[in-house]
Amino acid sequence: MYNSGKIIAGLVVFFILATMPFLLNLGKASAKVETSIDTPEINALPVKQCVEPKEFMRSEHMQLLNEWRDQVVRNGNRIYESSNGNQYTISLQNSCMKCHSNKKEFCDKCHNYMAVKPYCWTCHIEPKENKS
Repeated sequence: MYNSGKIIAGLVVFFILATMPFLLNLGKASAKVETSIDTPEINALPVKQCVEPKEFMRSEHMQLLNEWRDQVVRNGNRIYESSNGNQYTISLQNSCMKCHSNKKEFCDKCHNYMAVKPYCWTCHIEPKENKS
């Protein structure tokens, strides 16, 4: 092992370079995002519930929207029956954005935190928010 010093030095340099991103970000975790559901439409509802429970919508809303898109575009089905048996019209702009009209506070805040760029608005018209 004539080159053991060089090998060990190389492994140490590699280990430092490989772990540097983790070491530099230690203790810099962002605070959890709290979305605002304070809209007139939601406040007027007697029972504040989305088409599915909150936990499901937080983790699976994109899969649900993709399923809705496929149902409408491919099958012409515009009615969604939720897990509790209620029926809803499948429409991003007329169902989802009717209640969640505060796109900047509700959608954008969470999407920016998660660093995702949804492609909803490549086809749909982005809602205009009131300047109140």
